[in-house]
Amino acid sequence: MTVVFLDRDGVINENRDDYVRTVDEFAFLPGVLEGLAKLKEAGITAIVVSNQAGVGRGLIDPAELERIDQRMLRTVAEHGGEISALYYCMHRRDEGCACRKPQDGLFRRASAELGFDLADAYAIGDAQSDIEAGHRAGCRTILVLTGKSSSGDVESWSCKPEHIARGLSSAVDWILATRRGEG
Repeated sequence: MTVVFLDRDGVINENRDDYVRTVDEFAFLPGVLEGLAKLKEAGITAIVVSNQAGVGRGLIDPAELERIDQRMLRTVAEHGGEISALYYCMHRRDEGCACRKPQDGLFRRASAELGFDLADAYAIGDAQSDIEAGHRAGCRTILVLTGKSSSGDVESWSCKPEHIARGLSSAVDWILATRRGEG
């Protein structure tokens, strides 16, 4: 089973410095719904892995996060895609947990619970922490330029993405080409 791990804010939806706190603040990025539909059509499992410290800091109501998730999942399905699972770290940065990216705890938990090999997985993110977590988990990594790292300047990063894409749809195209032996 091939799996694609997706960060949420900055990859699926517009990132906000003050967190996506309500359903009304959640806005899909261009090409995301088409990219997720391509993954499903190709038989690739999409899983969201995201730091959501706003919940741990008391800035986001857990019930509102659930409403955001339900709308996101419903909209993705209505457009032919599927997100099979959501894994969130709700800890604050200062808590030192094993699940907050750049740690790979969420990836390993998903692998154990859903029964797939991390060596056959891709991690797509918009920040250095996403790429580091993907590397730690043994995934192939892709940076999208739709969020925090919109410049694509990764020269100072200790671990670099295997590929840089304009957005999720072009990242999916690269994954599909790679699986066909074209990438």
